[in-house]
Amino acid sequence: NNVTIWSGTVIGDNVQIGDGAVVGKQPKPSKTSTVKYEDALPPLKIGSNTTVGTNAVLYAGSVIGENSLVADLASVREKCIIGDYVVIGRGVAVENSTSIGNYTKIQTGAYITAYMDIEDNVFIAPMVTFTNDNFMGRTEERFKYIKGANVKRGARVGGGSIVLPGIKVAEETFVAAGALVTKDTAAKELVMGLPAKPIRKVPDNELLENQGERK
Repeated sequence: NNVTIWSGTVIGDNVQIGDGAVVGKQPKPSKTSTVKYEDALPPLKIGSNTTVGTNAVLYAGSVIGENSLVADLASVREKCIIGDYVVIGRGVAVENSTSIGNYTKIQTGAYITAYMDIEDNVFIAPMVTFTNDNFMGRTEERFKYIKGANVKRGARVGGGSIVLPGIKVAEETFVAAGALVTKDTAAKELVMGLPAKPIRKVPDNELLENQGERK
C-alpha cells in the first residue's frame, strides 16, 4: 500500500517492497548543503530477491544488490553501492557515496556517514555512529579532509561506538561496545575504551577463516 516508485527505477525479480516505501527518489539538497547536483542521477537499481521494508526511502543513483534487506524506516541515500546478502537494519541511515560489501550486517539505528567504505562480512551493532568531518561544518579547509571510515573485511563494531573521520578499522578488528575510535586499528585486535586502545588479540575461533561455510 502507498508505495512510491520513481520513474526509471529498476526492480529485479522477486523483490518485496513494504507499505509506504519510496524507491528511486531524486535528491534535493538544501540551499546550504555541501552536496550539489545539477542533473538528475541515474535510476535506482534493486537486485533480485531483495526486501525493502515499510517506510524505507531509497534514493536514485544507488545500487542495491541481490538477496539483501533494507529494513523498516531505513534510508539509503544517493550514489551508494550495496552488495549482496547485506542487512541494513531498522532505522539505519546510510548517507551518500558509501559502499557496503557482501554479507555485511548493520543493525538497528546505526548511522553510516557519507563517503564511507565498508567491506565484506562486517558487523556493525545497534546505534553505532560514524563521522566524516573533524571541523563540524566550519572553515573552507575542511572540504579537503571530509572522509568517512574505511571498515575492512570481517571487522566488528560494538553497540554505541563512535568512529571518527577517516579512521581505518582493520581486518577482523573487534571494537568493544561504547568505544571511541580515534586512531587506526591493527588487524585482529580487540580495542576498547575512551579513547579506544588495544587490549588483546581476537581469538582464533572467532576469525572468519575458522567459521566454515557459515556467514
